[in-house]
Amino acid sequence: MEKPESSQAAKTKALIVLIACGLIALSAGMFYFLATGESATKEPARATDLRGMVWIPGGTFPMGNDKATEDHFEERPAHQVALKGFWVDETEVTNAQFKKFVDATGYLTDAEKDLDPRQFPNSPPEYLKGGSLIFKPVAGVDPKKCGAGNLPWWKFTAGATWRSPEGPGSTIRDRMDHPVVCVTYKDAQAYARWAGKRLPTEAEWEFAARGGLSGKPFVWGDEERPEGKYMCNHWQGKFPEVDLGLDGYLSTAKVKSYPPNGYGLYDVAGNVWEMCEDWYGKDYYARSPKDAPAGPPAGEDPENTGYGQHVIRGGSWLCDEGYCFRFRVASRQGLDTLTSTNHAGFRCVADAPAPAR
Repeated sequence: MEKPESSQAAKTKALIVLIACGLIALSAGMFYFLATGESATKEPARATDLRGMVWIPGGTFPMGNDKATEDHFEERPAHQVALKGFWVDETEVTNAQFKKFVDATGYLTDAEKDLDPRQFPNSPPEYLKGGSLIFKPVAGVDPKKCGAGNLPWWKFTAGATWRSPEGPGSTIRDRMDHPVVCVTYKDAQAYARWAGKRLPTEAEWEFAARGGLSGKPFVWGDEERPEGKYMCNHWQGKFPEVDLGLDGYLSTAKVKSYPPNGYGLYDVAGNVWEMCEDWYGKDYYARSPKDAPAGPPAGEDPENTGYGQHVIRGGSWLCDEGYCFRFRVASRQGLDTLTSTNHAGFRCVADAPAPAR
């Protein structure tokens, strides 16, 4: 549970600014515009390119995990879900793919935008800078004693964007085949619209991630490390102090670094969390409908910001085997709508017709 669960970009930086300026009374829509710079202009969509996508036939499956511990109660109860067929990206969206989108549209991500000091004249300058929440190792911390609002391994870093995911001076030059990170839910939606796709529902994500295996804890089966082999990119060592890198990675890995699941999808466990379309509800499974569930009407909002969290799935390179252990296929948590981090990305789905037989 290495999540920045209730940390908006700089907690989220816009919220701190609003508090500092005494502008909490602003409407939610106005706050969102000021915090993100969103306008009514939408990136033009193009025809869906199905290359690099996999057809997932519809079906019914048990979603969730009745065996989940109290630390992961949000995975309960297991419940039957029925879905129609859909297409899904075989990998997480990479830096190279996201760059094509940015080059074609001139799009600026939320992390690349500063807030206007004229709008917030009383705010400290550091809270006006664009950036993301970046993981920093911390010694002497028991993560299980840290509350959701006190996760000292997350640091707001000005200048941390998809182009420089560790902050100023870092680069993706040699990581074009790694998943894009330091993007928000809105950024992911913008890319998906441009590509003629969309973000998956949580149910679609889990159905695809299971790869045809029913009731298994991992996307590859029952054992965490069959024959001692690491099957995904995750944390080994004492979290959040030191990652031993026994799987060969200390941060993100290039896509397709591990074998695919039964449907031919890569990295649905570990590497980076993947954003879903649904709002996140910890107890949603208790009332989820069977047919094509699309999540609750609003997301969990632990910091009372008025924005809520969307679902993220799959775990990341920061998930360890003790504190987090969320690279299991039923694992789920929320990420604030305006938050960008260096451990969350996305993949897309499409509603095109099934392939010809």
